[in-house]
Amino acid sequence: MIPYKDDNPTRRPPVVTLAIIALNVLVFIMELAGNMQAMAFNYGAIPKAMLTLQSNQPISPVLTVFTAMFLHGGFLHIGGNMLYFWIFGNNIEDKLGHGRFLVFYLLSGVVAAYSNALVDPTSTVPMIGASGAIAGILGAYILLFPRAQVYTVIILIFFIQIVRLPSLIVIGFWIIIQVINGLMASGVTGQHAGVAWFAHIGGFLFGLGMIKVFLKTRRR
Repeated sequence: MIPYKDDNPTRRPPVVTLAIIALNVLVFIMELAGNMQAMAFNYGAIPKAMLTLQSNQPISPVLTVFTAMFLHGGFLHIGGNMLYFWIFGNNIEDKLGHGRFLVFYLLSGVVAAYSNALVDPTSTVPMIGASGAIAGILGAYILLFPRAQVYTVIILIFFIQIVRLPSLIVIGFWIIIQVINGLMASGVTGQHAGVAWFAHIGGFLFGLGMIKVFLKTRRR
């Protein structure tokens, strides 16, 4: 199930969404031109360092929570993240306004990173990617626009079909996958994975629970 656009127009240009996408692409180009692995260890969010505030990284572990949001591990990683962000981010920016949207996005990323760190506090593997922050956007979107139609590609072996589905189904399916994989990675089924699933879950729950708070502050 791969969404590629929604039928949910906005009233104003999503300048912050576009700026964040552009910054992610720029940083990714820098990664490709340099040493991707070194950048991940220098500027990625390492759970143990985040919680103990002790690391050999060139910047404070607190700051890596923010720098990690703009690092990615490959073309599929950044491509998937930016696609989801473009589809769903512009409507949340339209609802919140540019400034509040930026704060909401960054806070979603912070909560996501620490959610995963608390689940695996001794890990020295750096977390990178915008997916935790984007998960917060998805949580907000599913609450505000549950019936918005999302154009989605369904792939079943050799069968490919484009359908319109409510965001409740598209995003709901996404978060169910995150929870299942998170449980598997945490050892419930004895399996492990290199994806910060609980960052996705934490970011999603933050977006789901806090979007109405951000909307109320805007009205005031």
